[in-house]
Amino acid sequence: MATAGLLIVLLVGVTATAALLAIHLQRVYEGRPGRALSWLLPVERGLYRVLRVDPEHDMAWGDYARAVLSFSLVSALALYALQRLQGGLPLNPAGLNGVRPDLAFNTSVSFVTNTNWQSYSPELTMSYLTQMVGLAVQNFASAAVGMAVAVAMVRGFCRSGSRGIGNFWADLVRGTLYVLIPLSLVLAVVLVARGAVETFNGPAHVKTLSGATQTIARGPFASQEAIKELGTNGGGTFNANSAHPYENPTPFTNLLEIWSLLLIPFAMPFLYGRMLGRAREGIAIFAAMVLLLGTAFGISLAAETRTTPALTAAGLHQATNMEGKEQRFSVQEAAVFSDATTGTSTGAVNSMHDSFTAIGGAVPMTMMLLGEVAPGGVGTGLYSILLFATLTVFIAGLMVGRTPEFLGKSIGSREVKLATLGVLVMPIGFLVTVGLSSVVHDGLAGPLNAGPHRFSEILYAFASTWNNNGSAFAGLTAATNYYDYLLGAAMVLGRFLVILPALGLAGALAAQKTRPASSGTMPTASPIFVGLLIGVILLVGALSFFPALALGPLTEAFSGRLW
Repeated sequence: MATAGLLIVLLVGVTATAALLAIHLQRVYEGRPGRALSWLLPVERGLYRVLRVDPEHDMAWGDYARAVLSFSLVSALALYALQRLQGGLPLNPAGLNGVRPDLAFNTSVSFVTNTNWQSYSPELTMSYLTQMVGLAVQNFASAAVGMAVAVAMVRGFCRSGSRGIGNFWADLVRGTLYVLIPLSLVLAVVLVARGAVETFNGPAHVKTLSGATQTIARGPFASQEAIKELGTNGGGTFNANSAHPYENPTPFTNLLEIWSLLLIPFAMPFLYGRMLGRAREGIAIFAAMVLLLGTAFGISLAAETRTTPALTAAGLHQATNMEGKEQRFSVQEAAVFSDATTGTSTGAVNSMHDSFTAIGGAVPMTMMLLGEVAPGGVGTGLYSILLFATLTVFIAGLMVGRTPEFLGKSIGSREVKLATLGVLVMPIGFLVTVGLSSVVHDGLAGPLNAGPHRFSEILYAFASTWNNNGSAFAGLTAATNYYDYLLGAAMVLGRFLVILPALGLAGALAAQKTRPASSGTMPTASPIFVGLLIGVILLVGALSFFPALALGPLTEAFSGRLW
């Protein structure tokens, strides 16, 4: 009963606030943020002058893509330099040295791609300056890039006979200034009020009850925790991430963090409907996302709230799997958090996924492998599911012998090729890198476990990085040259080889004249389309990943062991 209440409160709260936020998002991206934030307009204009850009210039999709790539490249280089030089820079009370080259590369591309994969202990590796000026800034910037690309793609459906899909620099600035910063400020204040740490003091040195000396890391962390969740970034300031009481102090903040990481991703389909002027289109996409995520919740809760073979053998027949769970939170809260963080591209954790049951660990892995569409990251979830929706319309058109049309736009050879590329680049890259890491010495040296769980740890790492999630099975030693560089490459390719086809599709659709609906037009706001869309997502996932999952978590599940 308590679990049902948790899910109802979460669903109702997220749906209501996401629908309201979509109204604000539409105004922001149309350049009219509202009276409450109008005092920031001079700041916005000042940023355009600094960047030397004209916000009214309508970019073609190629120009938009080049702006995305150039901004991301400069961001990665700046973050790399900051890490390497942090030993001689201020705001480093612990006296931490510069980060080694392979780890600095991995971390730079991780935060620029909104992945936030961390193969290091943040409190022992990164100075306050690096965390605030480097990592936290990229938490805002990478999230704003994802939102900008999603809005640009929606413009492709909205516009008729247009060469442009918007201005990247205007979308980037507005998303950051009017959406991410205000929301993060409010959430950070609430987190501090509930016990999260925000201080510039260095580590605390205390005496324990046994007389030993203990060093407790602390810093300006609550403010970073807020954007970490709202921007679906996930990289924590502590190695324990959201299981640490300084990041996530109470059950209330735990629920608040789940809500915050779902808020913007679920607002995006409502924004899609509002920009189209067809609210039902957005509701259909929202429904597909909710059904996929809700199914994951059900499976995870069933897997983690039952006893395990190891517990049964120990005589604990009614026990649930508390291994790797934080005692402040229930098993149910851990299971819901795990699916919410992997259904989005957040990657934050309040429990150790490596210690889940075989099926319990397979669910978050599967949520990532479906392409981060339930509901996906901020912006990334929307443009990813629209790629699937384009394929769904094409397949449905072939099934009934009609020319595929999506919202008055013809889905021809070019559109199908771009959508297919965006959908299949991740499965191909994932399977190649997993296969490589399963046979070479450096790849096999990473996992700490034996048997099928060893393979699951490799699977999870590449599922996380190719889908820009960032969570991990903690049993993989990833802080090596091999994994730092290979996982870094996966993050870059998994991010930009989806963004480029999405923007290309937006440009192709924007250039078309919108046609009036006819008897041959498939209704894309119907329950039938929602079912077809879910079917295509699951079919692509099953054909691509079932053999790999069968060798890892499914074999482990049927072996009768806990791990």
